Order: sequence, then structure tokens, then C-alpha cells
Amino acid sequence: MSTDSLPEKGIDANGLRQCLRIAFGGWLGFVISQLMGWNYGVFFTVFPMFLVGLVPVLNGHVIRQFLGNALINCVEVSLVVGLTQHMPLVMTGLAFALFYTRFRLMARGPMFLFGANGVLTLSVMFHFASYPSLDLADLLASNLVASVLAVGIAALMYVVFPDVEPRKPMPRLTKSTSRIRHETLIGAVTATLSFVVFQTLDLRDSLSAQMATILILFALGYSGARASAGKRAVGTLLGCNLALAMQLLLYTQTQHFTLVALLYWLGLMLFAHAHVKEGGGSGIGFGGLTTLGILFGQSLSPNQDLVYSALYRFSSMCVALVVTLIVMALLHRCLNAWAPTRAEV
Repeated sequence: MSTDSLPEKGIDANGLRQCLRIAFGGWLGFVISQLMGWNYGVFFTVFPMFLVGLVPVLNGHVIRQFLGNALINCVEVSLVVGLTQHMPLVMTGLAFALFYTRFRLMARGPMFLFGANGVLTLSVMFHFASYPSLDLADLLASNLVASVLAVGIAALMYVVFPDVEPRKPMPRLTKSTSRIRHETLIGAVTATLSFVVFQTLDLRDSLSAQMATILILFALGYSGARASAGKRAVGTLLGCNLALAMQLLLYTQTQHFTLVALLYWLGLMLFAHAHVKEGGGSGIGFGGLTTLGILFGQSLSPNQDLVYSALYRFSSMCVALVVTLIVMALLHRCLNAWAPTRAEV
């Protein structure tokens, strides 16, 4: 969605409909997962936001990419983890190969959603599935159910809140072969190093930081990732502060699910408005949305508050973003020193 089509004050009719789709879609995923008592609530809160927030329209091509990726991811994770869990070097090599294929699809363009969703979910599932104590079947089933539910929620949102005017198709960029190689390698290497670090340091509770290191790679390059990282940090800070304010407002009333769900929807609507005004990219608004989704999906229960979770997630995310940008800067210089992997200026 282009920012040129947005009025200087507020948003247009299509933008308002998109705000409602994001807020109600994310809210439905949270409510259904909580009422059903499903594990891995973050899948159910983030997937609908991803589908209705970053994709301007919902059509057969988008649905096939999203569901096809979920099915293929389950096969890839079960095979890689099941066969190579006792061989870390082999597992890391296979993870790099899978990341490479996904980032190549993203760099080329037409299958960007398939690649982007694949990188994000593979990174998360590889990390969690590598722990021997984890129920792999439950993880894979949760990913599949959350993906199918996200498509159903997105379809419902487009029926209830359809666009007023047809959206203009996104212009397709023409890239050189060297730039495609550059964007593919910088993304695949960085995602693999992120996987290795989170595995080595046993950072099971740092999901927000891990997702942040992957989301900024969607910019497909160092300069774009640097701008995205700053916006991501601001969005996460705002999301953590809003979650803390909600916790203080609820105090000991978190067992009243109606109050929790109401405040959650209000928070989603606030960040959805910011997201649409930014133009629909992975900026401050989307950072706030995913932060709320992760915090509420993982941490909110009658016996657990958000204070420690919010502070820990923001601090760990900032460290992860700084380290990721340093790695990308070094890779950017190295790849630009060789003509076949040089990105155009």
C-alpha cells in the first residue's frame, strides 16, 4: 500500500477498513486460542496480523502461498529435526539451505509471501523443536491449525470489512542477478547465524528478539534493515509500555477475560491505525502489533503478569537488533567487494 494515497490528516476509507481487519483479526485469533486452551498462542495472535497487515489483498495466490508454506514447513521441520537433531553442524547446514531457498524467492518477488512466512516460521520452529523435552507433534499441529485459522479469519475480515475502492497493484521491481544473489545471501547467512546464536545460548524465552532479527530481514538489504530496525525498536517499546499500562489498569483482574480482550482490541486498533498511516510496511505500527500479540499470546494469565516479560523482551530485542545490524553491515561490505554478489547503489 503506497503512502502517497493516504491523506495528510488521518487515513482514507480503505485504510479504515484495513485497521478494522487487523484489529478484529488479531483479536479473534487471541480469543479463540485462549478459549480453546491451545498452546503456542503466539502463532494464533501473530499469523492473522501478518496475513491482513502486510498483504494488501487476499486472493487465491496469497492463500496458496500461506497454506502451502505451512504444510511444507511441517515436513521440513519434522525431517530435519528428526534426522539431524544429534548432529548440530548438519542441522545448521540444512537450515541454511532452507533459508537460502526462501530468501531467493523473496528477492525475486512473486513468491515473497511464501518465502517471508517460511523464514519466520522455520526460524521459530527450528529453535523450539530442537529441545528434546518439547512435543514436536504439538508444535507442528499448532502451526498448521494457526495457519488454517488465520486464513479463515482473514477471509472473514475481508467479507465483513471489504475495501471501498480497488487497490492499485504493487509495482514489480526489476533486479539484476547480482542484486538477487546479494539479498539472498545476506538474508540466509544472517538468519542462520541468528538460529545458531539462539540455540547456543539457550534463549528459549527470547521469542520477541528472535522474531525481530528475522522481521528486519524482510527489507532484503542492509540499508532497509537499518531503517526497519529503528522502527521495530520504537514499535516494541511502545507495545511494551502499552502492555504494562494495561497490566496496571487490570491489576488483579486478569482473570476477567472480557476486560482483557477489550483492552487487547483497543491496543490492536491503536497500532493498526499507526501501521496503516505508515503505508502498511513492517514499521512502528506493525512492531507494536506483534509485540502485543507475543506478550498476550505467551504471557497473560491470571497467575502471570506482563511486567517482567515486557521489560525482558524489550531489552533482549534491542541487543539482538544491534548485533544483527553489525553482522549485516559486515556481510554487506564483503558481498559488495565481489562483482557477482554486488548490490546496485
